[in-house]
Amino acid sequence: MSNEPTATSASLWLRVLAGTYDLLPLIGMWFFAGALALGLSGGSLELHQDLRKLLTQTLVLVFSAGYFVISWTRGGQTIGMRAWRLRAIGDDGRSITPLRALLRFGVALISLAAAGIGFAWALHDSQQRTWHDLAARTVVIRLPKPGG
Repeated sequence: MSNEPTATSASLWLRVLAGTYDLLPLIGMWFFAGALALGLSGGSLELHQDLRKLLTQTLVLVFSAGYFVISWTRGGQTIGMRAWRLRAIGDDGRSITPLRALLRFGVALISLAAAGIGFAWALHDSQQRTWHDLAARTVVIRLPKPGG
């Protein structure tokens, strides 16, 4: 029998706290995306013009997706997840592939658009999985304290 502590499913509340931390790098990326859109549009971002608005929204979406997909596929943790010792892994215990990470991101957007219902699903799931966890076959675990 091993005395080594094991990881447990992460609660929705810890995931919300991690997501709050993740807003810090995301806001920086969104500003950069806006500056890039400004540069690409010749220095004028009149958001009432559909094409410029679409450019800005696309860049914000691409930068956001890149942040999460890269984080989840390279170690399973965003900056916020590291702070709270959370890790996203496949339900088979393996690392998440880029395709599964992209699916996870897309369904997370749908979860948010549905007034957060996809996230609240974790309150009723035995493994505290959200819609995006179920769709991508992932689970978020809480790692044990180092040396604990």
